[in-house]
Amino acid sequence: MRFWHRMSWKTDGITVSAPVQWRQLDGMVTVLWEAESRAGASGYYLADDPRIMLFFNDVSQNVRISNRSDDFTRNARAMPRAVYVPAGMPMWTTSRSAHRFSHLNLHLHKDTILRYLAPSIGSASAQAALRRPAELHDIAGIEMLARLLANEIRSPTRHAVYAESLVGSIVAGLLDIPAEEDVRTGGRLTQAQMNKLVGHAEKVGGYRMSVADMAATVGLSESWFSSVFKKTTGQTPLQWQLGKRIGQAKQLLGTSDLPVASIAAQLGFSDQAHLTKVFRHVEGETPAAWRRLQQISGSGTPAGA
Repeated sequence: MRFWHRMSWKTDGITVSAPVQWRQLDGMVTVLWEAESRAGASGYYLADDPRIMLFFNDVSQNVRISNRSDDFTRNARAMPRAVYVPAGMPMWTTSRSAHRFSHLNLHLHKDTILRYLAPSIGSASAQAALRRPAELHDIAGIEMLARLLANEIRSPTRHAVYAESLVGSIVAGLLDIPAEEDVRTGGRLTQAQMNKLVGHAEKVGGYRMSVADMAATVGLSESWFSSVFKKTTGQTPLQWQLGKRIGQAKQLLGTSDLPVASIAAQLGFSDQAHLTKVFRHVEGETPAAWRRLQQISGSGTPAGA
């Protein structure tokens, strides 16, 4: 399949330090970049086709990325060693300090990915994987494949099918391929996964789980977990977790005589004022007022009262 990628991009403060090398294959374009970035450099990238970025050196301490343009500081994360970006997903980057980097870009026709994956995992799972962004910080499993491919881009020594098979193996090693159960549930968490997540939240108590912690609990990537969690519950993972913590606060307020400050500390809030602010936002009352109402109604009389 003759294919050339379509991509819009704009950079400021990033310069190419060696000639760009590329090779066009069946349904894919492979590109090797070596570049330098100054402190404060930025980039914007948007491709019409799926693509993979794989860094040969660790730039996580220097580069931050986000898929949202608003509030970059809040939404940005460290650049992984390897990233799969679905078609049409924008990416913004910024550099904290000057550095040099070398990376491999793989621009892929969607039919190429489907043709490679579908015979093994089925069309539905392949389509789902195509839509899921994926990131790896530990690329030990695919780095050698990437280096072999880089050698074939610089100086082809074998039939093109060899380079194409290396790309296919990188795709299989990086993409977030869903289990059959994920596909059957239409991109939502199963009841078993929700039960596991609730159990873990109760086990850790006041400890505030990160989205990565929550995703690992149910065996999903962080990016895919955030997407399917919102579809399942109507809330973001952190909104849901905050609701659970307020539920625990209500239980302690109603069944113990612990001071509000002690409950705040036990549940991981920074102080009593923080718990009071969040509690009022969720319940419409301060913790102390809510406790008094429970006492008046005769339900949940504090122990020892």
